[in-house]
Amino acid sequence: MKPLSIRDMLYEEPGPKMRRQIGIYTILAFLLLAALIVAVIRQFVITGQFDSRYWYFFGRATTWRFLGQGLLTTITSALAGSVIAFILGFLLMRGKLRRNKLLRSISTMLIEFTRGVPTLLFIYFFFLVIPQTGIKMSAFWKITLPCAISACGVVAEALRSGVNAVPWGQTEAALSLGLTETRLFYKVVFPQAIRFVIPSLIAELVIVLKDTTFASIVTCADLMQNAKVLISNYDAMLSVYLVVAVIYILINYLLNKLSDRLAFRLRTGTAERNAA
Repeated sequence: MKPLSIRDMLYEEPGPKMRRQIGIYTILAFLLLAALIVAVIRQFVITGQFDSRYWYFFGRATTWRFLGQGLLTTITSALAGSVIAFILGFLLMRGKLRRNKLLRSISTMLIEFTRGVPTLLFIYFFFLVIPQTGIKMSAFWKITLPCAISACGVVAEALRSGVNAVPWGQTEAALSLGLTETRLFYKVVFPQAIRFVIPSLIAELVIVLKDTTFASIVTCADLMQNAKVLISNYDAMLSVYLVVAVIYILINYLLNKLSDRLAFRLRTGTAERNAA
C-alpha cells in the first residue's frame, strides 16, 4: 500500500469533472506563459540583449570561478544560518511548551518578534548598530546572524507543530513506563516530531538562502555581490542576472527534490514499521 502524503491527507482526490477543469486551466496557463516568454524574448532581440558583447565573458573559466566563489559563500552562509536558526528555534519551541507561564510568555513574544520583523531590518541592525557598541564582526556574520534570527521563529513554530502532531497516547504510554518528561521528549516525542517537519525545515532553508541575497548591503562577497561586480565590469546587467537567477532556481529545485525524497523515505519507513 502506498503511504499517504501530506497532500493526500489535506486534499481530497479530484473527481473526473474537476480533473478535466484542472487540465483545461493547466493548458491555458501554459499557453499564456509561453506567449509571455515569446514576447519577452522578442523584446530582448529587438533591444539587442542577445548580442555577444553581453555574453562572451561567460565563456571564460575565470568568470565561473568568480561566480563559484560567491556561490560557495552564499551556501556556507545559508547552511550556517540554518543551523543557528534550528538551535534558536528549538530553544524557543521548548520555552513555549514549558509549564512556566513567564518562560512561555517570553518565548512566545520572541517568536512573534522574529517572525514579524523583516530580515532587512535585522541586517541593518547588525550592520549599523552593532559596530557602534564596539563589537566587530566580519561581513559573513553580519548577513548570517540576521538571517538566522529572522528564521528562528518560523522554525520554532514548525517544530512545535511537529511535537503537537505526535499522538498523545504515546506520551501516556511512556509516562506509564516511568520515563521522566525530559527523557520522554528526547526519546519518544522529538524523534517522531522531526520526521513530520523535515519538509518545512528544508523550505525554511530555501528562504534563508534567498535572504542571503541581502549580503550586498554589508559588502559580503556572495553570489549577488560578485554578480554586481561582473555587471559593473562588463555592463551586462540582464545576462548576469539571468544566469544568477538560473543558479538560484537550480539550487532551490534541488532542495525541494531533497525535501520530497526525505519525506517519502520517512513516510515509507514509518508505514513499513507500522505494518511490521
